[in-house]
Amino acid sequence: MAKYIVKRILSCILTIWVVITAVFFLVRLMPGGPFDSDKMTPEIKANLNEKYGLDKPMGTQYSMYMKNLVKGDFGESMVFRGKKVSETITTSFPNSAKVGIVAVAVSLVCGVLLGIISALNAGKWPDRVCMIIATLGITIPSFVVSALLMYAFTVKLKLLPASGLSSWKNYIMPVFALCLSSLAFITRLTRSKLVDVLKSDYIRTARAKGLSSRTVIFKHALRNSLIPIVTYLGPLVAGILTGSFVVEKIFAVPGLGNQFVQTVLGRDYTMLLGVVIFYSTLIVVCNLVVDILYVFIDPRIKLEN
Repeated sequence: MAKYIVKRILSCILTIWVVITAVFFLVRLMPGGPFDSDKMTPEIKANLNEKYGLDKPMGTQYSMYMKNLVKGDFGESMVFRGKKVSETITTSFPNSAKVGIVAVAVSLVCGVLLGIISALNAGKWPDRVCMIIATLGITIPSFVVSALLMYAFTVKLKLLPASGLSSWKNYIMPVFALCLSSLAFITRLTRSKLVDVLKSDYIRTARAKGLSSRTVIFKHALRNSLIPIVTYLGPLVAGILTGSFVVEKIFAVPGLGNQFVQTVLGRDYTMLLGVVIFYSTLIVVCNLVVDILYVFIDPRIKLEN
């Protein structure tokens, strides 16, 4: 297993490097720049380009950035003067993580429960209700859900605050908007896999031995149904923990997703790269953890050396 993990870590590093390289050159090929403003004189713009090395060839800029990155220096924001990229990530990510952890937990618990209910009542009305919920969750975009929630519970009913994270009420709408799609997908995954597993010979054998339905479902059937869900959890956790760009923007959550939107709109090269590096690293680490968890969930799976 150790050899496999080392190979995967090297593969993760290569993946992150490719992402950094691609984003570095792509953002500089986009129209506009961080200092394109009508209020900025050509002299000030030239001085800023010289300060941040934007007057040099792209190859030289890339070399300078990678050297600083190896030293752990993510640079300074080009839009917000004196604001370190690393400081922005450390202050923004905890807010995204607070909402994200709750959203992941709700998605996983409710999705698996709805999937179990649906599978055990296949073809009956509980199954149809669960599938309707799952279909709506997958098809309705998060920004539509966010707008409907804000209109209903903030504008009309005046029950929930529209922005910030000052109390537990602030979490309800962002968490629901974030987790609805993933909850629906987990419900469908659980149902599909569990329906197949319940038809297996070893499940019939377990029932023939007189085991209770709870033991058969949770100890035998559900465990073998978790592999597709665990596979989905890797990118899901990374995506939700870093925050949905749209959801955080709508509810004014001071998280990493909201910060990312601002960096794109402002063409803030260093901040954009820093957020992308953090996001990419989180995704590859989550996927590595998922691959290792396979062995503990299903001992039949062996990691190749």
